[in-house]
Amino acid sequence: MSQRTIQDWTESQVNLKFNDHRDVKYRVYREGETVYQEIRAQDERPIHTLELPEGMKLDKNSYEVLLRYVLLDIMAA
Repeated sequence: MSQRTIQDWTESQVNLKFNDHRDVKYRVYREGETVYQEIRAQDERPIHTLELPEGMKLDKNSYEVLLRYVLLDIMAA
C-alpha cells in the first residue's frame, strides 16, 4: 500500500512534567484509508506510531498536543 504524506517530518521539543522535555520528530501520513502519526527520537529510533481515528483531520497544533499525550503515556508505562 502506498503512503501519502499529510505533514512531513517536523522537529519538536515536547514539554513533559517537572521542567522535563524530550526532543523528537514526527510525521503524519495516510496509508489507504488510515491516518498515522509516527514519532521518532532525534537519532531516528522509533518511539511510537499512533493510528488516528477515522475522519480525524487536524492542524499542526493539534498534532503537537497528541504528541505530548503519547509521550506522557509512554513515559508512564
